Formats: sequence, C-alpha cells, structure tokens
Amino acid sequence: MNTQTYTQRAQARPRPRIAVVTMGVKLGDETRGYTRFRVLSEMLVEQGFDVDLITSSFQHWEKAQRDTSKTCYQGLPYNVVFIDEPGYTRNLDLQRIRSHRVAAKNLRERFERTAGRYSLIYSEIPPNDVARVCAEYASEHNIPYVADINDLWPEAMRMVVNIPVLSDVAFYPFARDAKRVYQLLSGAVGTSDEYTARPAKDRTTPYPHATVYVGNDLAAFDEGAREHMADVVKPEGELWAVYAGTLGASYDLATLIKAAALLEKRRAAHTARTTAAGTAKRHRPFPPVKVKILGDGPDRQRLEELARQENAPVEFLGYQDHGSMAAWLRASDITVNSLVKSAVQSIVTKIGDYLASGKPMINTGSSPEFRNKVTTDGFGLNVVAENPEALADVLEELARNPSLRKIMGARGRAVAEREFDQRTSYLAIVNLLRNLI
Repeated sequence: MNTQTYTQRAQARPRPRIAVVTMGVKLGDETRGYTRFRVLSEMLVEQGFDVDLITSSFQHWEKAQRDTSKTCYQGLPYNVVFIDEPGYTRNLDLQRIRSHRVAAKNLRERFERTAGRYSLIYSEIPPNDVARVCAEYASEHNIPYVADINDLWPEAMRMVVNIPVLSDVAFYPFARDAKRVYQLLSGAVGTSDEYTARPAKDRTTPYPHATVYVGNDLAAFDEGAREHMADVVKPEGELWAVYAGTLGASYDLATLIKAAALLEKRRAAHTARTTAAGTAKRHRPFPPVKVKILGDGPDRQRLEELARQENAPVEFLGYQDHGSMAAWLRASDITVNSLVKSAVQSIVTKIGDYLASGKPMINTGSSPEFRNKVTTDGFGLNVVAENPEALADVLEELARNPSLRKIMGARGRAVAEREFDQRTSYLAIVNLLRNLI
C-alpha cells in the first residue's frame, strides 16, 4: 500500500467517539464550577477524537437549572448533552441523593437510545450511582470504561455523619455502587495517588492507571492575575495569608480565625516590649498578618461571628471569579490549605492555584500523601490540624522570614508548571484513553 492510499484510508476512518460524563462542570458563560472535564474534552478533540460531554441540566454551584437553549452551549469543539436532573438546595442531603438517582436513570435511558455510539466512556466518580450506570453500560456493550476518581464516597460522608450502625446502613448504597464501578473499570485516573489506588481494594486484577492532579490552566491564571491586579490594593507593611474555597464542613476556617487573633495579640505584645539591645529575636515585632478569606458557603455567617468575637484581623471577601482569585493569591504572602483532622481530601482543586501564585503554603490537611509532597517538594510547611497555637506559630515563622517565603514560593511555582498545568498534565489521560481504544 502506497503512502497516499494509507493516508486516504486513515482520513476516511471514522474518529472514535468518547462520552465524557460529569455532573459538575463549568460551561459557556457560567462563573462557577470545575474546568477539568471541559479542558479534557477540548484536548481529546484536538487529539483526534469526537466527544460528547454529557452533564446535568442542573448547575451544582449555582443551585439552579441551566437554560440549555443558550448559544454559549452550542458551536463548541465537543457536543454538549444535558441530562435532566431535578436539582437540590444543599450539598449533602436526601434531596441531592434523589436528584442524582434521577440523573442516573435518565443517563441510562440516554445510553440505550444511542447504543453503539461510543468507543469509550469516561466519567467522574462520585456521584457513585451515575458512575455505576456508565460502568455497567460499557461492560454490557464491551467497550472500555475509565473512572476519574476525584473524591471518595461514602468515606467523605462519614466525616459529616458518622453514627455507628446507622451510618453503615445509610451509606451502604454508595459503598455498593463504588465497589461495582471499581470492579468493572478498564482504567482509572485519580486526582491523587490515594484515589488512583482505591479500586485495588475491591478487585484482584490490575488496571491501567494515572494520577493527574485537578490542576489549572496556568496561562489563564496568569492572565487573570494581570487583569485584576489593579483591583487588589494592599497597604504597605501588611502581610496577607489567603484562604480560597468553600466555607463548609471539611475546611477548618475556625482554627485559622483563632490563629489570626492569637498572632495579632502576640504581635501587639512584642511591639509593646522594649527594643533595647539584647531582646530575643523571637520577641521582636513582625509585620501585621491579615487573613483574607475568599469564597462562600454554609458556614460563612458562623465564621464571621467568630471573627468578631475573637477580634481577629480577618476579612471575608466572598466568592471571587477565577481571575480575581488569581490576583488576590498573587498579592498574598502566604496561602493556607486549612482542613479539619477528619477530612479525607487528599490533593484538592485549589492546590494548583495556590502553587501557581508563587507563594508558600501552610497545610493542615492530614493526607499523608500531600503532607509528604509539601515537605519533599519544599513549597510549604505542614501543621497539625485544629490547633490554633500551632498554626499561629507557623504563620509567625513565615512572617518573620521573607527569604524563606521567597524560596518556598519559587518552588511551588515550579511544581505548578511541572505537574499542575492542565494543558500539559492532562496528556496522560489522553494517552491512557488512546491506548484502551
């Protein structure tokens, strides 16, 4: 066969079509949500695949139904398919469970109507019941199924509700569905090594896998920071410690607020002491540290009241779009990944943005994997969770050491460029899917 004939046949061969299934993605002109599955869909198309990005009619972050007729959802490189879902008002309640159940049923019906359309199905887990529909349909039609594991249900739910026996009964359906997904999958992508390895607990056969952090679009982060930097005014002589994310059960903002109040009391005491020669270095004044909290959530009112009670130097800035958040992170001196002890999260979405900021990170998360990464890569300091005194100590250490902040920040930025830039790191997912097809 000559080269021209081979090329003609290759061009005539239909492009494999992949179903990318996610109940949570930011599309079109939406301001909130994850970009992981949108970016992956774009890259798959660029790499020679056709893609149906299948998602919910309900926008999780806005807690509202999408107007699916809007032009911003059309004319994209991939085809957007909306699955009807009734929706819910809270992140963890029975209404959400029922809503996902309806979405799973409607997804199954959609798959049946389009039998033979896909060469591979790629879906996130959780929601576990939606992922199970994908896994079982792929198994029935003898096509590969790959799970993108970005959280562990019901393990994460036990952090909120952990009642002996009752929790086992209530969470059994989630455990059952997850086990079924893990047994059927052809490959796995995890947002941490822990998540990537999770299916091995429920199966004996090995599976192709890759750990690919959620990450971010580094160029978009930098552009957003440039566009919004003029909106962020920082008084001379202040140091900023910034938290960005949800104000909810997993994230320990109460300890951060108490630590900020404690640190300000220490600073005031140090300033009041004599500055005579011989005063110990640890008693010398250090710049005031102000905490900026970017984000919103169910705990905001309670946390604002706590900050008033503690007289803490904390400002709540509410939800910021990605560009504004990037500017605040760039203007900061310290970033804080603040999690409660019982949080099962490993390497959460915000980490890519924290690292991109080029500022040192304080981590209170308990994940051994991420704590080891913080230490090994040298971009921050770990501190025991739920201990205001310990957190204040680390904040003070960084406040007193501008050179250490600079070194750790530069290391973090290098890690962001190497491991968290979606346009580079997501090629591992593309290659895994190509090999399975």
